[in-house]
Amino acid sequence: MPAPRALHLLDTITAIDEGCAGGVVVSGSHGGVSSTGFVLAAPARPFAVFFNDAGVGKERAGIVALELLEAIGVACATYSHDSARIGDARDGLQNGVVTHVNAPAAAAGVRVGQAVRDAAQALGALGP
Repeated sequence: MPAPRALHLLDTITAIDEGCAGGVVVSGSHGGVSSTGFVLAAPARPFAVFFNDAGVGKERAGIVALELLEAIGVACATYSHDSARIGDARDGLQNGVVTHVNAPAAAAGVRVGQAVRDAAQALGALGP
């Protein structure tokens, strides 16, 4: 069983701060370069971040966070834009379905097709 981790629901990843350190973040933001920059610039790293896949987009623009966060050891997964509203973290947690995972997320047990709520719990997230 994983260590207990705080769960942070952020409608926008721009709200990430040191309070998210070591926690599991479910964000309503897309997983593009601009969103990922806020995680990269955060004063402390979360353990894991979930983003909306925003339909993936041209050249995987909506899910580039997977590779960028893998490079710094942060677990990352995206959930389907068809399963939860973009910009609504609570909807992402309650209704999101995982579409893509990076290697650290896969190693922690997150799987494509899994409900975000179940994936967050598997990562030890405690919260709503």
